[in-house]
Amino acid sequence: MSAPTPGYLTPSPKKIRVSDLVKLKGQRPWAMLTAYDFASAKAFDDAGVECLLVGDSAANVVLGYDSTTAITMEEMSVLGAAVVRGAEHALVVIDMPFGTYEASDEQAVKSATKLLRATGAHVVKLEGGVRMASRIAALKQAGLAVCAHIGFTPQSVNNLGGFKVQGRDAGADALRADLDAVVAAGADMVVFEMVPAALAAEVTAGCPIPTVGIGAGPDTDAQVLVWHDMAAMYPQGHRPKFVRTFGEVGVALREAAQGYRLAVEAGEFPTAEHCFS
Repeated sequence: MSAPTPGYLTPSPKKIRVSDLVKLKGQRPWAMLTAYDFASAKAFDDAGVECLLVGDSAANVVLGYDSTTAITMEEMSVLGAAVVRGAEHALVVIDMPFGTYEASDEQAVKSATKLLRATGAHVVKLEGGVRMASRIAALKQAGLAVCAHIGFTPQSVNNLGGFKVQGRDAGADALRADLDAVVAAGADMVVFEMVPAALAAEVTAGCPIPTVGIGAGPDTDAQVLVWHDMAAMYPQGHRPKFVRTFGEVGVALREAAQGYRLAVEAGEFPTAEHCFS
Protein backbone atom coordinates (compact mmCIF):
# COMPACT_ATOMS: atom_id res chain seq x y z
CA MET A 1 0.00 0.00 0.00
CA SER A 2 1.40 3.40 -0.93
CA ALA A 3 2.35 5.89 1.76
CA PRO A 4 -0.07 8.74 2.52
CA THR A 5 0.45 11.93 0.57
CA PRO A 6 1.61 14.67 2.99
CA GLY A 7 -0.93 17.42 3.55
CA TYR A 8 -4.07 15.64 2.45
CA LEU A 9 -6.93 15.08 4.83
CA THR A 10 -7.09 11.28 4.52
CA PRO A 11 -4.52 8.54 3.83
CA SER A 12 -6.29 7.94 0.51
CA PRO A 13 -6.61 11.44 -0.99
CA LYS A 14 -10.11 12.42 -2.00
CA LYS A 15 -11.87 15.51 -3.22
CA ILE A 16 -11.86 18.02 -0.38
CA ARG A 17 -15.21 19.52 0.58
CA VAL A 18 -16.19 22.47 2.75
CA SER A 19 -17.28 19.98 5.42
CA ASP A 20 -13.74 18.55 5.56
CA LEU A 21 -12.31 21.99 6.30
CA VAL A 22 -14.98 22.67 8.92
CA LYS A 23 -13.91 19.47 10.69
CA LEU A 24 -10.34 20.79 10.93
CA LYS A 25 -11.44 23.79 13.01
CA GLY A 26 -9.65 23.54 16.33
CA GLN A 27 -7.61 20.55 15.11
CA ARG A 28 -4.91 22.06 12.88
CA PRO A 29 -4.47 25.00 10.49
CA TRP A 30 -4.86 24.42 6.76
CA ALA A 31 -3.50 26.18 3.69
CA MET A 32 -5.09 28.13 0.86
CA LEU A 33 -3.16 29.56 -2.10
CA THR A 34 -4.26 31.56 -5.08
CA ALA A 35 -4.12 29.80 -8.45
CA TYR A 36 -4.99 31.17 -11.85
CA ASP A 37 -4.21 28.43 -14.39
CA PHE A 38 -3.93 24.68 -14.88
CA ALA A 39 -0.19 24.49 -14.19
CA SER A 40 -0.22 26.35 -10.88
CA ALA A 41 -3.35 24.52 -9.74
CA LYS A 42 -1.81 21.14 -10.48
CA ALA A 43 1.44 22.04 -8.70
CA PHE A 44 -0.34 23.26 -5.57
CA ASP A 45 -2.77 20.35 -5.60
CA ASP A 46 0.14 17.90 -5.86
CA ALA A 47 1.76 19.72 -2.92
CA GLY A 48 -1.29 18.96 -0.78
CA VAL A 49 -2.66 22.50 -0.52
CA GLU A 50 -6.22 21.93 0.64
CA CYS A 51 -7.90 24.96 -0.92
CA LEU A 52 -7.20 27.05 -4.02
CA LEU A 53 -8.51 30.58 -4.53
CA VAL A 54 -9.07 31.91 -8.03
CA GLY A 55 -8.67 35.44 -6.78
CA ASP A 56 -9.49 38.67 -8.53
CA SER A 57 -5.86 39.45 -7.70
CA ALA A 58 -5.36 37.86 -11.12
CA ALA A 59 -6.17 41.34 -12.40
CA ASN A 60 -2.80 42.51 -11.07
CA VAL A 61 -0.47 39.50 -11.11
CA VAL A 62 -1.71 37.75 -14.28
CA LEU A 63 -3.37 40.35 -16.51
CA GLY A 64 -1.36 43.42 -15.56
CA TYR A 65 -4.25 45.68 -14.57
CA ASP A 66 -3.64 48.26 -11.85
CA SER A 67 -6.74 47.32 -9.83
CA THR A 68 -8.69 44.19 -8.95
CA THR A 69 -11.83 46.01 -10.05
CA ALA A 70 -10.77 45.80 -13.72
CA ILE A 71 -11.12 42.04 -14.16
CA THR A 72 -14.27 40.82 -15.93
CA MET A 73 -16.61 37.88 -15.47
CA GLU A 74 -15.36 36.41 -18.75
CA GLU A 75 -11.71 36.63 -17.68
CA MET A 76 -12.44 35.09 -14.27
CA SER A 77 -14.39 32.31 -15.97
CA VAL A 78 -11.48 31.31 -18.21
CA LEU A 79 -9.00 31.35 -15.32
CA GLY A 80 -11.33 29.51 -12.96
CA ALA A 81 -12.10 26.71 -15.40
CA ALA A 82 -8.37 26.12 -15.94
CA VAL A 83 -7.77 25.92 -12.17
CA VAL A 84 -10.61 23.44 -11.68
CA ARG A 85 -9.13 21.21 -14.39
CA GLY A 86 -5.82 21.18 -12.51
CA ALA A 87 -7.24 20.68 -9.01
CA GLU A 88 -7.83 16.96 -8.58
CA HIS A 89 -8.23 17.13 -4.80
CA ALA A 90 -8.32 20.75 -3.64
CA LEU A 91 -11.47 22.74 -2.94
CA VAL A 92 -11.68 25.64 -5.41
CA VAL A 93 -13.00 29.03 -4.29
CA ILE A 94 -13.53 31.77 -6.88
CA ASP A 95 -13.94 35.52 -6.44
CA MET A 96 -17.01 37.23 -7.80
CA PRO A 97 -15.69 40.15 -9.87
CA PHE A 98 -16.43 43.75 -8.91
CA GLY A 99 -19.72 44.92 -10.33
CA THR A 100 -21.34 41.48 -10.54
CA TYR A 101 -23.06 41.30 -7.14
CA GLU A 102 -23.33 44.72 -5.51
CA ALA A 103 -26.58 45.90 -7.11
CA SER A 104 -29.03 43.35 -5.69
CA ASP A 105 -29.50 39.88 -4.28
CA GLU A 106 -30.91 38.81 -7.64
CA GLN A 107 -27.83 40.07 -9.49
CA ALA A 108 -25.59 38.21 -7.02
CA VAL A 109 -27.39 34.90 -7.52
CA LYS A 110 -27.41 35.23 -11.30
CA SER A 111 -23.72 36.13 -11.40
CA ALA A 112 -22.66 33.40 -8.99
CA THR A 113 -24.56 30.65 -10.78
CA LYS A 114 -23.14 31.82 -14.11
CA LEU A 115 -19.60 31.80 -12.68
CA LEU A 116 -19.91 28.36 -11.10
CA ARG A 117 -21.50 26.90 -14.23
CA ALA A 118 -18.70 28.29 -16.40
CA THR A 119 -15.85 27.14 -14.18
CA GLY A 120 -16.90 24.17 -12.10
CA ALA A 121 -15.59 25.91 -8.96
CA HIS A 122 -17.08 24.88 -5.63
CA VAL A 123 -17.41 28.10 -3.61
CA VAL A 124 -17.96 31.75 -4.53
CA LYS A 125 -16.30 34.55 -2.55
CA LEU A 126 -17.56 38.10 -2.18
CA GLU A 127 -16.34 41.10 -0.22
CA GLY A 128 -18.23 42.84 2.56
CA GLY A 129 -19.82 42.13 5.91
CA VAL A 130 -23.04 43.73 7.16
CA ARG A 131 -23.68 45.36 3.78
CA MET A 132 -23.43 41.99 1.98
CA ALA A 133 -25.35 39.83 4.46
CA SER A 134 -28.49 39.72 2.31
CA ARG A 135 -26.39 38.71 -0.72
CA ILE A 136 -24.87 35.82 1.23
CA ALA A 137 -28.29 34.72 2.48
CA ALA A 138 -29.66 34.80 -1.08
CA LEU A 139 -26.75 32.74 -2.39
CA LYS A 140 -27.22 30.18 0.35
CA GLN A 141 -30.96 30.06 -0.38
CA ALA A 142 -30.00 29.28 -3.97
CA GLY A 143 -27.96 26.31 -2.74
CA LEU A 144 -24.46 27.75 -3.20
CA ALA A 145 -21.43 27.57 -0.92
CA VAL A 146 -20.12 31.02 0.05
CA CYS A 147 -16.88 32.47 1.41
CA ALA A 148 -17.19 35.95 2.92
CA HIS A 149 -14.31 38.46 2.98
CA ILE A 150 -14.08 41.15 5.67
CA GLY A 151 -11.48 43.48 7.12
CA PHE A 152 -9.58 45.10 4.27
CA THR A 153 -11.56 44.49 1.09
CA PRO A 154 -9.46 45.29 -2.03
CA GLN A 155 -12.44 46.02 -4.28
CA SER A 156 -13.31 48.88 -1.89
CA VAL A 157 -9.77 50.25 -1.57
CA ASN A 158 -10.78 53.76 -2.66
CA ASN A 159 -13.67 53.88 -0.23
CA LEU A 160 -11.37 52.68 2.58
CA GLY A 161 -8.81 55.40 1.87
CA GLY A 162 -6.04 53.09 0.70
CA PHE A 163 -4.34 49.89 1.85
CA LYS A 164 -4.96 50.21 5.58
CA VAL A 165 -5.31 47.73 8.44
CA GLN A 166 -8.95 47.36 9.45
CA GLY A 167 -10.28 46.67 12.94
CA ARG A 168 -8.07 48.87 15.06
CA ASP A 169 -9.56 50.78 18.00
CA ALA A 170 -13.23 51.59 17.28
CA GLY A 171 -12.99 49.58 14.06
CA ALA A 172 -12.87 46.37 16.09
CA ASP A 173 -16.58 46.59 16.83
CA ALA A 174 -17.32 47.09 13.13
CA LEU A 175 -15.34 43.97 12.27
CA ARG A 176 -17.15 41.97 14.95
CA ALA A 177 -20.46 43.17 13.50
CA ASP A 178 -19.36 42.18 10.01
CA LEU A 179 -18.40 38.72 11.22
CA ASP A 180 -21.66 38.23 13.10
CA ALA A 181 -23.59 39.30 9.98
CA VAL A 182 -21.89 36.92 7.55
CA VAL A 183 -22.13 34.00 9.98
CA ALA A 184 -25.85 34.67 10.57
CA ALA A 185 -26.37 34.88 6.79
CA GLY A 186 -24.94 31.39 6.37
CA ALA A 187 -21.40 31.91 5.05
CA ASP A 188 -19.38 28.68 4.96
CA MET A 189 -16.03 30.37 5.67
CA VAL A 190 -14.67 33.88 6.04
CA VAL A 191 -11.44 35.62 5.03
CA PHE A 192 -9.92 38.25 7.36
CA GLU A 193 -7.52 40.55 5.50
CA MET A 194 -5.16 43.00 7.23
CA VAL A 195 -6.72 42.68 10.67
CA PRO A 196 -4.84 43.02 13.99
CA ALA A 197 -3.63 39.58 15.07
CA ALA A 198 -5.12 39.79 18.57
CA LEU A 199 -8.56 40.67 17.21
CA ALA A 200 -8.41 37.88 14.62
CA ALA A 201 -7.48 35.38 17.35
CA GLU A 202 -10.32 36.59 19.59
CA VAL A 203 -13.07 36.34 16.97
CA THR A 204 -11.75 33.08 15.52
CA ALA A 205 -12.05 31.44 18.94
CA GLY A 206 -15.79 32.10 18.99
CA CYS A 207 -16.52 31.72 15.28
CA PRO A 208 -18.42 28.59 14.21
CA ILE A 209 -17.10 28.64 10.64
CA PRO A 210 -13.48 28.45 9.40
CA THR A 211 -11.57 31.72 9.37
CA VAL A 212 -8.86 32.31 6.77
CA GLY A 213 -6.22 34.92 7.48
CA ILE A 214 -4.11 37.08 5.20
CA GLY A 215 -2.24 39.58 7.29
CA ALA A 216 -4.35 38.53 10.29
CA GLY A 217 -1.82 36.72 12.46
CA PRO A 218 -1.22 33.02 13.22
CA ASP A 219 -4.43 32.13 15.04
CA THR A 220 -6.97 31.96 12.24
CA ASP A 221 -8.08 28.50 11.15
CA ALA A 222 -6.27 28.80 7.81
CA GLN A 223 -3.87 31.03 5.91
CA VAL A 224 -3.99 32.32 2.35
CA LEU A 225 -1.37 34.07 0.21
CA VAL A 226 -1.11 35.17 -3.40
CA TRP A 227 1.28 32.62 -4.85
CA HIS A 228 3.23 35.25 -6.79
CA ASP A 229 4.11 36.78 -3.40
CA MET A 230 4.68 33.44 -1.64
CA ALA A 231 7.11 32.25 -4.34
CA ALA A 232 8.54 35.66 -5.39
CA MET A 233 7.41 35.49 -8.99
CA TYR A 234 8.29 39.17 -9.34
CA PRO A 235 11.63 39.45 -7.48
CA GLN A 236 11.73 43.25 -7.52
CA GLY A 237 8.04 43.73 -6.81
CA HIS A 238 6.52 45.00 -3.60
CA ARG A 239 5.40 42.35 -1.14
CA PRO A 240 3.22 43.23 1.85
CA LYS A 241 4.53 42.93 5.42
CA PHE A 242 2.46 39.82 6.03
CA VAL A 243 4.09 37.81 3.21
CA ARG A 244 6.79 35.22 3.79
CA THR A 245 8.73 34.12 0.70
CA PHE A 246 9.02 30.35 0.37
CA GLY A 247 10.81 30.22 -2.98
CA GLU A 248 12.40 32.27 -5.76
CA VAL A 249 10.37 31.27 -8.79
CA GLY A 250 10.89 34.54 -10.62
CA VAL A 251 14.68 34.28 -10.41
CA ALA A 252 14.66 30.64 -11.49
CA LEU A 253 12.38 31.38 -14.46
CA ARG A 254 14.47 34.34 -15.58
CA GLU A 255 17.69 32.29 -15.31
CA ALA A 256 16.14 29.43 -17.29
CA ALA A 257 15.01 31.82 -20.04
CA GLN A 258 18.43 33.47 -20.12
CA GLY A 259 20.17 30.10 -20.36
CA TYR A 260 17.89 29.11 -23.23
CA ARG A 261 18.52 32.36 -25.10
CA LEU A 262 22.30 32.10 -24.71
CA ALA A 263 22.32 28.46 -25.85
CA VAL A 264 20.36 29.38 -28.99
CA GLU A 265 22.61 32.35 -29.74
CA ALA A 266 25.75 30.21 -29.33
CA GLY A 267 24.39 27.43 -31.53
CA GLU A 268 24.44 25.03 -28.57
CA PHE A 269 20.75 24.21 -28.80
CA PRO A 270 19.36 22.13 -30.35
CA THR A 271 22.00 19.42 -30.61
CA ALA A 272 21.81 16.00 -32.28
CA GLU A 273 20.02 14.50 -29.29
CA HIS A 274 17.13 16.94 -29.83
CA CYS A 275 16.74 16.16 -33.53
CA PHE A 276 14.72 13.61 -35.52
CA SER A 277 16.34 11.46 -38.20
